[in-house]
Amino acid sequence: MTRHKQAPRAGNSASRQAIAAAAARMMAEDGINDYGYAKRKAARNLGYAEGSALPTNDEVQIELRTYQSLYQEDEVKERLREMREAALEIMALMEDFRPYLTGAVLDGTAGRASSIEIDLFADSAKDVEISLLSRNIEYGSSEPRRHGPDTPETLLHLEWDDLPVTLAVYPLTVERQRSGSTRHERAKASTVAALLETVE
Repeated sequence: MTRHKQAPRAGNSASRQAIAAAAARMMAEDGINDYGYAKRKAARNLGYAEGSALPTNDEVQIELRTYQSLYQEDEVKERLREMREAALEIMALMEDFRPYLTGAVLDGTAGRASSIEIDLFADSAKDVEISLLSRNIEYGSSEPRRHGPDTPETLLHLEWDDLPVTLAVYPLTVERQRSGSTRHERAKASTVAALLETVE
């Protein structure tokens, strides 16, 4: 009878760091934007058993910043400037919907396939769609993959100067609740403009 060797389980700090580093490399090089997917794929590639304790998103982000600073520094700086400038243009256009920049373009880890992610707050997502249509801006829409109190009403996808953009539309009543959220960093246009000064 053949016995199959069980895959090792990740759990100690060395294995978590190895998974975080592999996930970060995939995010930087392969354009993967989903932290969860990158971690699971990295764990499989390294031979760890399914259900192993995976590193946190923060641990992966630390490794991602390290990788980008070592191998993609100039590329990342150029991309960040371009995407933050585009974000400011979009935020000015969407000023009526209280826009906030969030995601990788805000935190400085935007990869080769990252989208400009902007949170909007409106009485109805239809108001945002009407605003886009009135400006002849083509877009697509999708439902959020997860549902809960911190979930947008809808996601609108468009391109701005060949850069992918995702607008997450929330009810107006959610804005104040999300202001106190530590899980979801976001910034107004004035902060984004200040960040542009830090990208040499």
